[in-house]
Amino acid sequence: MTLSKTLEVILKTKSNSLSLFVLGFMLICSSSTSVYAQKTKLKKKVNVINRDSIGNDSNRISYERNIHEVVITSQKKDANITNTIMGMQKLTGSEIQKVPALLGEIDVVKAMQLLPGVQSTSEGSSGFNVRGGGADQNLILLDNTNIYNASHMFGFFSIFNNDAVKSAELYKGNLPIKYGGRLSSLLDVELKDDAPEKVKGTGGVGLISSRLTLEGPLGDRTSWLVSGRRSYADLFLRMSSDPDKRKEYLYFYDFNVKVSHRLSMTDKVGFNLYNGRDRFISSFGDIGYGNFVASAFWNHIYSDKLLSRLSLNYSKYSYDLAWKVTDSRAEWKSDIQDLEMRLDFSHSVSDNLKLQYGVTTTYHMFNPALVTRAGYPDFRMNRSYALEHNVYLGAEQNIGKAISINYGARITAFRNMGKTLLYSYDNNYNVSGATEYGSGKIFHTYIRPEFRAGIVYRLDNWSSLKANFTHNTQFIQIANNSDSGSPLDLWFPASPNIKPQEANQYSVGYFRNFKDNAIETSVELYYKGMNNVIDFKDNAQILLNDKLEGEVRTGKGKSYGMEVMVKKNTGRLTGFINYTLARTDRTIAGINDGKTYLAPNDKTHSVNILASYEISKKWDFSAEWVFSTGTPVTYPTGRIEINGEYYPIYSGKSEERKEPYHRLDISASYHPHKHPKRWYQGEWVFSVYNVYWHKNPWMTSFDQNTADGYPQAKMTYLFGAIPSITYNFKF
Repeated sequence: MTLSKTLEVILKTKSNSLSLFVLGFMLICSSSTSVYAQKTKLKKKVNVINRDSIGNDSNRISYERNIHEVVITSQKKDANITNTIMGMQKLTGSEIQKVPALLGEIDVVKAMQLLPGVQSTSEGSSGFNVRGGGADQNLILLDNTNIYNASHMFGFFSIFNNDAVKSAELYKGNLPIKYGGRLSSLLDVELKDDAPEKVKGTGGVGLISSRLTLEGPLGDRTSWLVSGRRSYADLFLRMSSDPDKRKEYLYFYDFNVKVSHRLSMTDKVGFNLYNGRDRFISSFGDIGYGNFVASAFWNHIYSDKLLSRLSLNYSKYSYDLAWKVTDSRAEWKSDIQDLEMRLDFSHSVSDNLKLQYGVTTTYHMFNPALVTRAGYPDFRMNRSYALEHNVYLGAEQNIGKAISINYGARITAFRNMGKTLLYSYDNNYNVSGATEYGSGKIFHTYIRPEFRAGIVYRLDNWSSLKANFTHNTQFIQIANNSDSGSPLDLWFPASPNIKPQEANQYSVGYFRNFKDNAIETSVELYYKGMNNVIDFKDNAQILLNDKLEGEVRTGKGKSYGMEVMVKKNTGRLTGFINYTLARTDRTIAGINDGKTYLAPNDKTHSVNILASYEISKKWDFSAEWVFSTGTPVTYPTGRIEINGEYYPIYSGKSEERKEPYHRLDISASYHPHKHPKRWYQGEWVFSVYNVYWHKNPWMTSFDQNTADGYPQAKMTYLFGAIPSITYNFKF
């Protein structure tokens, strides 16, 4: 019986809804990235299975010879027009690969830094700021699990191996309703899970690191992925003529494991694991830091309208330092851990109404510092513990053919718990008392709502107007004097002394596509008002301070701006041009005499241009040019002499700016044997970072000991022109 006849019989039977559900279910089961059918991306042959023969392969009816290839994409070509969520950008692994890279290391986060409204925290850093927010105001997820520090090599690279990445989505303020706890953005990175029919491999060998990713099937119902990467800068140190250099180590490694298994037509389970570490060893001391992430999930289909996902996630970020002190060795260890359980539902009530709802419970553990030294008593900063409970409900609804809306709310209860020692402070931030709480004792609770609302009005098939409102709350934050990816991240929670940060963001936009959605254009305006934003007093002691809350100052902030983007998706020439006009400032009592000052990440103008051109079947060319206004900085404007010693007199906070930042990166890819049916594909990638060797300012210092007696400013830059060559392969 041919497929067309079989489908005709199915449609004529009384159980046609069940049969169609079976067909739809098989499409969903072929992708294990999410319980949501909308996020499925599949390109493979389809098998139709008799429901009564689940688990009996002999009864499987295959129509592989009679059916054409079925392709389900993750979003429609005009999704930028119809989607009710503004400020969302999505990049696939293949798109990220086109971006010229520092030292040839393709990087998810650096690709995201090219999007409008997104700024790098410093030269070469994988940290990023979104619409005026701090780096700690970004929620970063790897397959639904929280990542607290996404950097390698002190921030120059991110932890994401692009060969294993399926897609990366960035939400600028308007987070999906099931996520919260951050003011600025969500970066959601999803690993590949395409259930290939045979073993496939992808990898590369570069100047600084090599990588290999393998994926394949295990039987008919199980798929797996294993990915690893390691840098080898330490191997070059072995060749140094300096014997001390030959004893030094500087490297990072990471690996991913992902396994998915289809238990039945309605159930799928899986397991994800990530482990990565950086290590730097020298005569001065040792530094090690990294992430360990593990998660397990169970996807269940109740009907063709109701799906669920139950997941258990564990995340740990830790670092350790060791150094010599006279005749002994001191060690400092710190970590933050999360244990989370989520239950999420996706419910299609009708063609015009879809609901999302669920609950989440997270147990936070903060261990800021344990310092040990032989022959001396240990020093341990007070540990902190917290429980965070969330319940949410969101809806997407079509009103007629032209209007779609989304709306929802989530309620969070954040509960501080012992064992800990809590200090209280007077109006001058001096310690006025202390209370010790026993293990498991709940001693304070914040209950805060978060809201999401958005509307899209489709003017015609090619254009739309959108408006969004979000109210976000953040209960944990970072204490760090550097935004450059320093591993010494000290996270601390809201408490009776530190209120949670809150932000309201309003945004409107116009979206227009041309030439059958080949060209996308957009203009977005936004305003974000923030309460209880934190900063630290001048000369604050942040590290190894068990009274850190006394160094914190809180106040108000605001960010506003305009983002313009033009993107070309098809043809031999693809890429985008975007421009951002932005402003962000803070007003905090006790800082800058209470006067408003620019936030450290304020950049008034930003321009990003990315272009990729297919010269021939064997050669591709890519280039990017970036420009941004220099960041605010506080410089000394004079000095005073006291008893023969000179002391600087500083301007107001953030009253000066560094020089503008700009650079050009280029890359060329050569495919010597490019053929779709060839079992092995290889390519050479030649790239140059900062082609015209612009000395972008990274740090400014002042030399007081000059010949004329006047201080002299000295600018430090990190990178000149850096060429690189990488060989990539797949089979």
